[in-house]
Amino acid sequence: MDNILQCSQCDKAFSHKSRLINHLRTHTGEKPYQCSQCDNAFSHKCSLMAHMRRHTGEKPYQCSTCDKYFTLVSDLKRHIRIHTGEKPYQCDHCYMSFAQSRQLKRHNKMHTGEKPYQCSHCDKSFRERIALNIHTRSHTGEKPYSCSYCDKSFSDESALKRHTRIHIGVKPYQCGHCDMSFTESKYLKRHISIHTGEKPYQCSHCNKSFRIKSNIKRHTRIHEGEKPYQCCQSDNISTEKQRVKRKRHYSHTVKEKLVDSKTSVTHSLSDSKVEVNIEQTNCKSSETDNLIEPKIEVKEELIDTHE
Repeated sequence: MDNILQCSQCDKAFSHKSRLINHLRTHTGEKPYQCSQCDNAFSHKCSLMAHMRRHTGEKPYQCSTCDKYFTLVSDLKRHIRIHTGEKPYQCDHCYMSFAQSRQLKRHNKMHTGEKPYQCSHCDKSFRERIALNIHTRSHTGEKPYSCSYCDKSFSDESALKRHTRIHIGVKPYQCGHCDMSFTESKYLKRHISIHTGEKPYQCSHCNKSFRIKSNIKRHTRIHEGEKPYQCCQSDNISTEKQRVKRKRHYSHTVKEKLVDSKTSVTHSLSDSKVEVNIEQTNCKSSETDNLIEPKIEVKEELIDTHE
């Protein structure tokens, strides 16, 4: 016990002087090991050596279950948990557990409400820096991720991956109740509620409930009288964007093409006479509220050119 070396800053003790010296750097912040390729510096030599592999591309640690290689042994350990299903990081607030400590930290912010990353353009804040970076692009208009199949581009990589599935036909999210599969998990969740009958979104004004969150938002505007969608060609406003689009299409496009009800238009040609009867049928469907296409009757009467 005489060889035990006590840290002067905390209650930790070490059997070797070198270990004590390395530990003291956690208190002093000293980082004597400088990377020759970038500005990073480290308190331990082994940390520098592991970091250098990121520059050289060396990946000496291979997974025994699949063919993936890793730069750090810690990366390999985290990866193996995907195969084993091990989730050692348990949330103290709920039943959730995670394979990585950073996943638990991110999850805990949901319970605490902590959002330390503030947008400099608006009043929104985020739990993660990466979420802030993606949001900031909505202000700057930056879309660095381009689709290789079409001319669309996206502000974050995950959106590009989801979009690419449309081109290649990949639908990895399979319904357990039927043969349907989907490109995104949110579409699968929405679909499953058809089988289960679940309607988790309850209106606070009446007893109606809905399967989809966007539906309850539209429904709530009926109670609150909110009509956020303004027609750009008239004073019409509505609770639904699609309703404004339909109204604009009919009022400013279809109506301009229609003649008064039961109007006959006669057009004489050199060898024929064409009579066109246009009847405006203003019927509405109770579900879609769409205008039924006009009924057009065309009559052709041959004219004797020898008259």
